[in-house]
Amino acid sequence: MSAIGTRTGGGGRRKGEELMVPRAEFDSYYGRPVIKAPAWQARDIAGYFFTGGLAGAGSVLAAGAQLTGRRTMAKTLKVSSLAAISLSTAALINDLGRPDRFLNMLRVCKPTSPMSVGSWLLAGYGPMAGAAAASAVTGWLPRVGAAATGAAALLGPAVATYTAVLAADTAVPAWHGAHRELPYLFAASATAAASGMALVTSPTSENAPARGAALLAAAADKAAVTAAERRLGMVAETYRSGTAGTLLRCAQALTVAGAATAGLLGRRSRPAAVAGGLALLTGSALTRFGIFHAGIASAEDPKYTVEPQRRRRQE
Repeated sequence: MSAIGTRTGGGGRRKGEELMVPRAEFDSYYGRPVIKAPAWQARDIAGYFFTGGLAGAGSVLAAGAQLTGRRTMAKTLKVSSLAAISLSTAALINDLGRPDRFLNMLRVCKPTSPMSVGSWLLAGYGPMAGAAAASAVTGWLPRVGAAATGAAALLGPAVATYTAVLAADTAVPAWHGAHRELPYLFAASATAAASGMALVTSPTSENAPARGAALLAAAADKAAVTAAERRLGMVAETYRSGTAGTLLRCAQALTVAGAATAGLLGRRSRPAAVAGGLALLTGSALTRFGIFHAGIASAEDPKYTVEPQRRRRQE
């Protein structure tokens, strides 16, 4: 009988012998996901990400437009922010299943819970956005409208980016692994959406801030995606392949094209400004949907949970 694979009386293996059975390595149980993918619907949650970003960043641009005397831009952005936050809240409630679940989240305030903080942000921001839009449209109570505009602008950045914290706080590899970069990516995407809305709805004589914001957003968006992919390592495959990869490639192309069109032609040509704005809006929406699908793909494939943990253990 061959001695290969036999053990000595002391339990050790003889020198030069080989293991009959390969060393066990855990991948997953029969190829099943190690973690449970979120039961979120893309239409509701990715839409919630997009419209919340559009609303929050739009309020910031609206306040700047009001301060610089761009009345049309200020009014249209206030109205679009109110519409966007209304759609965002409706999408969240639809995903929760019942309106009372959203109200139940307001019974307590838990600073360590992104969902709790986000619920209170929506509850505080919504009325401010509504008052600002109502005053701008009717012309009534201009001082109240100005105060509401300022309050909405202060809350706007948090409204635009807290959904990134909400996603990164999960165990989903493509989101949690990019927890440092995701808020910056959402901020850039939100700025692209708001500047796109301003370009679509404002006259060319007022759109200079929107054109500048679009160029800044396009550069920041590319930098944030690159940094996130670098940190994610192999998990970044989910950003480049499948549905998510297609959406994110289209998003970057539209964002860059929209910013370039607005920057080069938007000052003189109204059609060019509108075309650039629509491209920016579409690119921002595709970014949110792409990030959503990348997260779901990373949760459904066990290798994106197991391999990064194994590599960190070996370092």
